[in-house]
Amino acid sequence: MSFHRRSALIAAFASLLPSIAAASSDDAWAAMRTDVSAKCLKAAAGSIEKPKAVVDPFGSESFGLALVSGKPKGAKGKITQICVYNKQTKTVELGGELTEQMLKTPAK
Repeated sequence: MSFHRRSALIAAFASLLPSIAAASSDDAWAAMRTDVSAKCLKAAAGSIEKPKAVVDPFGSESFGLALVSGKPKGAKGKITQICVYNKQTKTVELGGELTEQMLKTPAK
């Protein structure tokens, strides 16, 4: 194989690497979001009827983040809890119950 042909093949292969890495990275982010959602919903199931999660697409460097909302069990209205997912241990913690009124009140 000539030098030019070999160089062209190497260049063509190298140009594919970013798209392969991006696809892998996209898959990894999607898997992380799925895990955050599943674990946050499971954690909130004890306090919220039919909880729904909205996951921050990337979270922070160390944590996945989600808002979990729904009707509190045994009460009226709607609450939201902040769910924090540790990316290393893959465990979650829920913050306190935030009412609709609390979320509508402007910060002072």
